[in-house]
Amino acid sequence: MGSVHLIRHGQASWGSDDYDQLSPVGVQQSSALGMSWEASGWAPTAAVAGSMTRHAQTAIAAIDASGQGDGYDVDAGWNEYDHLAIARAHDPGSLTKDPKEFQRLLNVALDRWMAGEGEHAETYQHFVDRVMTSFERVVADAGPGRSIAVFTSGGPIAMVASHLLTGDDSAFQRINDVMINAGVSTVICGSTGPRLLALNESMHLPRDLVTYR
Repeated sequence: MGSVHLIRHGQASWGSDDYDQLSPVGVQQSSALGMSWEASGWAPTAAVAGSMTRHAQTAIAAIDASGQGDGYDVDAGWNEYDHLAIARAHDPGSLTKDPKEFQRLLNVALDRWMAGEGEHAETYQHFVDRVMTSFERVVADAGPGRSIAVFTSGGPIAMVASHLLTGDDSAFQRINDVMINAGVSTVICGSTGPRLLALNESMHLPRDLVTYR
């Protein structure tokens, strides 16, 4: 039996000129994950990351802190949807809101995006298809005794989890709302297909490093 470990990136730089950078807290979160691997003597057989900067920074910090591993491959299919553009399309002033207010507006904007409303660079269905295609690739690679670490974002993890739990995307939004930075969701891959073993695990993080945005 193999396994896939879906890792949300560490905290990004909310409110800065470039969101796609880990904050100092995000670097700490990612290093804490790697140190937990070192402490347990575990290391992934292989690693994959989306092509976003925050994915790469999380992967590098975790792998370096673990003292194990041999780099990672890049698969842009694991990239997050463009949540900033989707929010701005709904409310041009949304990025000036505080994080809680932004999340409320983003959820409304996501509902419209999922319903096919408005003009967007990527449709919701394209997002679903590319994420699930990338997931199928890592499952195929997670043969007996192999563990694949995937450094990605909350949206792709929530999409995969929803499909594994319900068979479709019906739980996507509810799961997406509670994804923890540097949290780990584990999928076991055996003869009966992929099954979700753990969702959003964060015991490797000290309480003051648990964040959602």
